[in-house]
Amino acid sequence: MEGSPIPVLTVPTAPYEDQRPAGGGGLRRPTGLFEGQRNYLPNFIQSVLSSIDLRDRQGCTMVVGSDGRYFSRTATEIVVQMAAANGIGRLIIGQNGILSTPAVSCIIRKIKAAGGIILTASHCPGGPGGEFGVKFNVANGGIQKAEELNSWVSAFAFLPLVEIVDPVDIYLNLLRTIFDFNAIKSLLTGPGQLKIRVDAMHGVMGPYVRKVLCDELGAPANSAINCVPLEDFGGQHPDPNLTYATTLLEAMKGGEYGFGAAFDADGDRYMILGQNGFFVSPSDSLAIIAANLSCIPYFRQMGVRGFGRSMPTSTALDRVAKSMKVPVYETPAGWRFFSNLMDSGRCSLCGEESFGTGSDHLREKDGLWAVLVWLSIIAARKQSVEEIVRDHWAKFGRHYYCRFDYEGLEPKTTYYIMRDLEALVTDKSFIGQQFAVGSHVYSVAKTDSFEYVDPVDGTVTKKQGLRIIFSDASRLIFRLSSSSGVRATIRLYAESYERDPSGHDQEPQAVLSPLIAIALKISQIHERTGRRGPTVIT
Repeated sequence: MEGSPIPVLTVPTAPYEDQRPAGGGGLRRPTGLFEGQRNYLPNFIQSVLSSIDLRDRQGCTMVVGSDGRYFSRTATEIVVQMAAANGIGRLIIGQNGILSTPAVSCIIRKIKAAGGIILTASHCPGGPGGEFGVKFNVANGGIQKAEELNSWVSAFAFLPLVEIVDPVDIYLNLLRTIFDFNAIKSLLTGPGQLKIRVDAMHGVMGPYVRKVLCDELGAPANSAINCVPLEDFGGQHPDPNLTYATTLLEAMKGGEYGFGAAFDADGDRYMILGQNGFFVSPSDSLAIIAANLSCIPYFRQMGVRGFGRSMPTSTALDRVAKSMKVPVYETPAGWRFFSNLMDSGRCSLCGEESFGTGSDHLREKDGLWAVLVWLSIIAARKQSVEEIVRDHWAKFGRHYYCRFDYEGLEPKTTYYIMRDLEALVTDKSFIGQQFAVGSHVYSVAKTDSFEYVDPVDGTVTKKQGLRIIFSDASRLIFRLSSSSGVRATIRLYAESYERDPSGHDQEPQAVLSPLIAIALKISQIHERTGRRGPTVIT
């Protein structure tokens, strides 16, 4: 019965050294650790609950959701037990434990909850041999890091009120206030209707795609594929990029569909494809959305205060911002930096090259929101995806961009690679060095180890990636990623700008091959890792 005291165990424990939250503010590890290590998940959940001010615990509400991956049901039960032991008064849980990351952020903000726990490993594979994760979102709906745990301490507890909610409804009501649903519905159902193909990749987004795009906006039911959430995502990697979203890519190459989209497991990342498989890079997508915000009723009403992008994201957004006379904030990777900017009223739109875009309607990146923005732009401009992108390049120039991921590396190896590379590129003698590759000569204009001073609270975040900026504004970036697993990932980013790309249509990797050759030469990453190439190219 609600309000009835229940017995509580006090369990002595010690912190796990590998539970320090990653750059994204959460814990992501192999599922076997959560299943096999004693108190592995309860330890982390208690550290989350200990990190927030819960003075009025019985009056406190928390939201709990998952992307439906393997171990989510067991983990949800543990979260409920831990919340009860900590005296949390009310829990809002998605039906069948399902809630997308954007929906959790939305519900937290709507009902003024103290925070939310999301059980997800984002775009990582699921199943017993996959990965599992936990992240905590605070009262603004954004990400917060958990504190280190020394012990569980609970004196008493009351059984919380548990409320099961439809995973889509509250989020859908928010979307209705942002977009012109009639315009999108006319695009999808009217004369000359746009045929779309949307792949939920067997993650959390299936119910959202069906309810929003099909039921609400009129897209035919067969527009949506892989919409049943599965614990192992159908054996696939739920990562919306050209490497893993091959089912969608092949469908789009056939020419039948004019618009394609895919989502990751928890619904915060997305990919956009045009007819014949025309790929829109995340950095271009962010810049194009910024240039077309007037197509969205929300921004016509609220105005545009500023833009944010992670440092590795291409500078295409900066050119749009300059034309609109609004500031751009360049941050480390991690959405919490954007949340601070949005809470202070500095930022209206932000994004990362890792297929995430969002606005100040939430404090999370939001894949379905981004898809609805694109459909709104298509409806307003009456152009295809490819025409919109090429018009953007004609107006602002084209930023050729690619990312090489070297995944599953030995942490010690990556440490020494990055240490030696930092010593090389930050030495004063490196400035002015010239690299000749074929007919191209690149002169180093600036290098640094990126650090960020938060304009809101003055917090300094150091060692966020190594930057090499050349005299023609081309960039090379090296970054050690801490977002997944117990192995390490080195990400290499290359960017080159061309003011007039209309005369030829080259693949980004072909244009960027001289820069990539320089990056491989100075880092010696293939020689030092034994790899012949990257794991993933995006």
